[in-house]
Amino acid sequence: MNATVHRLPRKAARGSVASNEPPPSQRVALVSGGNRGLGLEVVRQLAAQGITVLLGSRSLAAGEKVARQLRHEGGDVVAVKLDVTSENDVANLAMHIDTTYHRLDILVNNAGAFFDIDKRASNADLSIVRSALDTNLLGAWRLTEAVLPLMQRHNYGRVVNVSSSCGSFEMEGENCPAYRISKTALNGYTRMLAAELKGSGVLVNAVCPGWVATDMGGSGGRPVAEGAEGIVWAACLSSQQGNLNGRFFRDKQPIAW
Repeated sequence: MNATVHRLPRKAARGSVASNEPPPSQRVALVSGGNRGLGLEVVRQLAAQGITVLLGSRSLAAGEKVARQLRHEGGDVVAVKLDVTSENDVANLAMHIDTTYHRLDILVNNAGAFFDIDKRASNADLSIVRSALDTNLLGAWRLTEAVLPLMQRHNYGRVVNVSSSCGSFEMEGENCPAYRISKTALNGYTRMLAAELKGSGVLVNAVCPGWVATDMGGSGGRPVAEGAEGIVWAACLSSQQGNLNGRFFRDKQPIAW
């Protein structure tokens, strides 16, 4: 039996609003898949700016282990349990953020997996495709939908969907079908939501971090700090940069959809 999911109330997003940009010390950020690799570095860089960062991790123990280290480094980092494929995890976390912080200013949809490099469209494992869509697309979708009211409440928010150039129609490729199609769909969702929220104070963008040396990316990529920098930049866009909405970036520069 499916559990009943209680969602936070939403308000209409249309119309232009005045700038209501909080200082970094008052901002609260959530990073999914934040306990290792690229997500962990995004957490570190956001915390270094004085932002309170909720480090989402499927294993709370694993998340708390690295959050403790970041607190030793001076960051305000709190580990939270988050499996983006779980409706209950997402709903419970949204309610926790609401009751504890009363706001969410930044959401980085970083959780991702299923880099099926040895497959092609003609021989893809459809169970892997389904799982990739559930994590890489629907995970970001359900999490954004759950916490968006916390941004709309204050007419301020930054949603960053961590994507890949593999998801661009401009980049031809025949491998990684599950991963590639899930990122293409995530890019489509980014544009759709950005158009809906135009003028609301909530900016929605996709960022390709490039090939970075992580567990998923493997060795040979560039330092993870370089890949994270563009994500953090998009997460901290000023209100004066409100025209940077519904875009696809790599290293702070727009790239083709």
